Amino acid sequence: MSPFNGSLRGAYIVTGGAQGLGAAVADAISERGGTPAVFDLKTPAADHAFTLVDVADAEAVQHAVNDVADAYRLAGVVACAGIDACGRLEDVPFEAWERVIKVNLIGTAALVRAALPHFPADGSGRIVTVASTLGIRALSDASAYCASKFGVVGFTRALAVELRGRVGVTCLLPGGMATGFFDGREDRYKPPSDAQLNSPGDVAAAVVFALAQPVGCEVRELLITPSLESSWP
Repeated sequence: MSPFNGSLRGAYIVTGGAQGLGAAVADAISERGGTPAVFDLKTPAADHAFTLVDVADAEAVQHAVNDVADAYRLAGVVACAGIDACGRLEDVPFEAWERVIKVNLIGTAALVRAALPHFPADGSGRIVTVASTLGIRALSDASAYCASKFGVVGFTRALAVELRGRVGVTCLLPGGMATGFFDGREDRYKPPSDAQLNSPGDVAAAVVFALAQPVGCEVRELLITPSLESSWP
């Protein structure tokens, strides 16, 4: 077993890697020596390997993962892609509600399922799923988001048991971040102007910490929030 030095080797697929936390994670992986492979519906600003893919389409995710694994040594995946549909259950169009589940939960599972056959046999493969503080604490007018993120937490905990000794599994539970995630919302669903939000770069550093752990040592869950986070505890 080599000592932990924080460096990365191989390719790491990052869904939602063109913006927000995903973009910060892709950059952090590159800075640590890894090769980020971005899956997104938008083109990343950085010059990373990029595939245009809707993570809600499991077949498209499968093909995209296979292509990355054919081109690189696949070392890990980070499921950052996420959306929301704010409002009371009866006011949110069901198609919008359902798509939150498809992107946040089903998309995460599709990514992991497609990647598993391609991970190294030495146990060094890494999976990081991105839940939320709202994956362990409910909030009104966020039923789709909470359902999806509670699902990600449960999925990841079960996955960690299923894959122990084969692949490292981490569930990230971030609090509020200064990204474009809140853009386009009604004001009542946006953080207040004086809200303290974490830099996505700081959260990305925590993701890389989990990815870079040596074989046999895993960060199972990682809750990271601003010190004045309103959604935790």
